[in-house]
Amino acid sequence: MTPTGQHVLLLQAGTQTAAVVLEALARLGVRGALAAQPRLAMQSISDGQCSLLVLEAGAGQTDLEPFVRQIKADWPELPVVGVVGACEAAPAVRAMRAGCDDVLVCPLSGPVVEQTLRPLLPSHAAEPAAEDNLPAVHRIAGRSPRLRAALHMARQVARTSMPVLISGESGTGKELVSHYLHRQSRRRGGPYIRVNCASLSESLLESELFGHERGAFTGAIALRKGRFERAHGGTLLLDEVSETTPRLQAELLRVLDQQDFERVGGSETVRVNVRVIATSNRDLSGEVEQGRFRRDLYYRISGVNVTVPPLRERPEDLAELAWHFVNLYAHESGRSVCRLDEAMLELFAQYSWPGNVRQLRNVVRAALSLGEGPVLSLQGAEGLEHHLRDQASAPLPAMSLEVLERQAIFEALRRTKSHQAQAARILGISDRTLRDKLRRYRQQGSLAGATERA
Repeated sequence: MTPTGQHVLLLQAGTQTAAVVLEALARLGVRGALAAQPRLAMQSISDGQCSLLVLEAGAGQTDLEPFVRQIKADWPELPVVGVVGACEAAPAVRAMRAGCDDVLVCPLSGPVVEQTLRPLLPSHAAEPAAEDNLPAVHRIAGRSPRLRAALHMARQVARTSMPVLISGESGTGKELVSHYLHRQSRRRGGPYIRVNCASLSESLLESELFGHERGAFTGAIALRKGRFERAHGGTLLLDEVSETTPRLQAELLRVLDQQDFERVGGSETVRVNVRVIATSNRDLSGEVEQGRFRRDLYYRISGVNVTVPPLRERPEDLAELAWHFVNLYAHESGRSVCRLDEAMLELFAQYSWPGNVRQLRNVVRAALSLGEGPVLSLQGAEGLEHHLRDQASAPLPAMSLEVLERQAIFEALRRTKSHQAQAARILGISDRTLRDKLRRYRQQGSLAGATERA
């Protein structure tokens, strides 16, 4: 069973191939569509109107290998099936090496086509959602009120060009919400550019954001446009913006205010029109109060703050998310899943999911790979099941935030042998803040035990 809004796309299929494949799809209850040119196929895939691609190779048609490589580079989860002639062994081998999930050999027969395509099709019919026109890897599964509220806010603010801050724990899907916001905006025809601020040093991030001129530094052998310049007319995502340094924060503030900048090593002013979306898994307002993030930049990027709820606060989405990942990854293991094990779902509901949706995706993917049969369960993944069960049944100590904070400070003092400056750096707070807290603990009489342990 497949989502009704999606279909199998046949690219460059000859008359006989198209007839056999379309008849087989009809028997499976799946829609098929024809595309005569790769450009039209790419557009359909980009618009999310394709669950599986069937591509025929032959005289005068696009070679399978480079096209399949391109598809798999842009949409790695999209299943692709090649169709070759009975005497075309070499193209078949090259197609499989390029990334085809399977190959059909002409002349085709309906039963063989059904048998080949069935395990590559989505296993579950998800209810249509507002973002179902997105490719599967960008779709946001779930219908909990808090998630729907976040998406509604994103959809409302998408009409404008004001900056948006998307907050949430790691693994909740902040980047998916960012992509959704771009697709709902008037800039959806423009570029969508992303940069991970946490993965690069200050100098590399500066070059990535603003580009550089030839000779700006060792290894700069040519002019290179930065992410701001490449995002002109579209959207730039600053992923984990809280990880930027104070100097880069000042640069970002200036660019956001003036929409212009100079490339590294250059003097020419580059003007851009870019909508900026920022994400953070930290409480940026708290980072501002601690002096780790510029207050003026915070106010500039948080014109609207969209908060993505953690998975533990949306348990009603667990089953739909599990089916979403089954649809994405079942073809990797060659399984056709028709049911989710009730005991597995009960365990999912009891677990707190500290890694959020990303962790659930990995659990489902492991269960698909290690298990077998039409029912998805944790059989074959006993180690994973034991971990989830142990964590789900572990009692949670009732501690206030103040107690947790005090324990963290005492542990930092112990590790640094009571060196307050080093402890403050470990805790990510200023020396003055730490001294104030220690003074308060001393007045409360709770510091003596800590100094003895340190």
